[in-house]
Amino acid sequence: MARLFGTDGVRGLANVDLTADMALGLAVAAVTVLVEPGGSAHPRALVARDPRASGEFLSAAVVAGLASAGVDVLDVGVVPTPALAHLVDTSGADFGVMLSASHNPMPDNGLKIFARGGVKLPDDVEDAVEHAYREGGGRRPTGAAVGRVHAGPDVEQDAQDTYVAHLLSTLPGGPGSLAGLHVVVDCANGAASAISPRVLAEAGATVTTLYAAPDGLNINDGCGSTHLEPLTEAVLAHGADIGLAHDGDADRCLAVDAAGHTIDGDQIMAVLTLALRDRGQLVEDTLVATVMSNLGLRLAMQREGVTMIETGVGDRYVLEALSAGKWSIGGEQSGHVVLPEHATTGDGVLTGLHLLARMAETGRTLEDLAGVVQRLPQVLINVRGVDKSRAGSDAELLAAVGDAERELGETGRVLLRPSGTEPLVRVMVEAAHTEHAQDVAGRLAEVVRKRLAL
Repeated sequence: MARLFGTDGVRGLANVDLTADMALGLAVAAVTVLVEPGGSAHPRALVARDPRASGEFLSAAVVAGLASAGVDVLDVGVVPTPALAHLVDTSGADFGVMLSASHNPMPDNGLKIFARGGVKLPDDVEDAVEHAYREGGGRRPTGAAVGRVHAGPDVEQDAQDTYVAHLLSTLPGGPGSLAGLHVVVDCANGAASAISPRVLAEAGATVTTLYAAPDGLNINDGCGSTHLEPLTEAVLAHGADIGLAHDGDADRCLAVDAAGHTIDGDQIMAVLTLALRDRGQLVEDTLVATVMSNLGLRLAMQREGVTMIETGVGDRYVLEALSAGKWSIGGEQSGHVVLPEHATTGDGVLTGLHLLARMAETGRTLEDLAGVVQRLPQVLINVRGVDKSRAGSDAELLAAVGDAERELGETGRVLLRPSGTEPLVRVMVEAAHTEHAQDVAGRLAEVVRKRLAL
């Protein structure tokens, strides 16, 4: 039986892969696992969602499940995933549930659970929640022991205000310190639509806003961090200093510089890592990144005297490493950047804010700052319709990978990775030249299709 939890929670086509019944059952299961028996008579949980239409019935199902299991629920409505994590942490709630499929298209949705302290669940706890869900049952109190639900516009506004105040409090130069910078922000018609433009403006920047009118159906639709073309055009048209792009739940941020160049998560991490170092705040001069980060980032950090620790793909694994080493920054090429001093998970709004802060404090352009990383050509091929479970065990495929690695030598690398959220295998190749990377990736993709055919 396939595992329900993927790289980042339970995700799939809403009302098919992720149904209201499942959402309710997972909510009850989360209570079974995360609430200590004999503890508070009324544990507390927070629930939030991004604006996609299916989030309305799925969050209602989660709220119903939690309340039916005796949990008092604060339904904070539409806020970014990192906002929910922050609120769980600062409110002392027992846990939180976020309904979002992040950068996925509107028909999809997902369910993420945050434990006490606003941290993501480790694999073994997710497995326990899944086991409890499949077993069924769970707490079913009656009378005064059922949970109570608090929701409404005032609750949502209070949650947004609390999060905005927190973000502004993290600015190295304080509110107003971004004066003189013009930023275009693409909110992906997602959860940051009411928050990111407000934060940037209150921090002093001149703000041009794109795609901040969610209607439940337009989230990530030709916009946001997976569609940078409109942002690039707007930055050039307005003569802005920087463009920022979020995904649907705003736990990631990508950027565009004044010349229209894409600035990915690797470059953003490099800029923020060196900012921390220069302020004397980079613990053990260490950055945590995933195996998907470009080799150019590792080479740049070596030149700057920064140690780079690699983890598996997924910001949860970055978070686990950061927690274990008590380091200052980590993230992914996709734009998930974690600053543990200020957040318990990847936070796209926080990331964008601190990227502008670095520009403001140095007086340098984003193109100049990001130039510390010289990205090697990287080719990624998604091979669909294959048995991804055999990607790490097929002898002929592994031999082909070994041959490719020897061919590339120290000037490149190969990464073969089954997707954690989709039925496919990712073939990633880096090389000194794009043509070489494309050639090697194409050959390996054919081996994957042949050897892992269903």
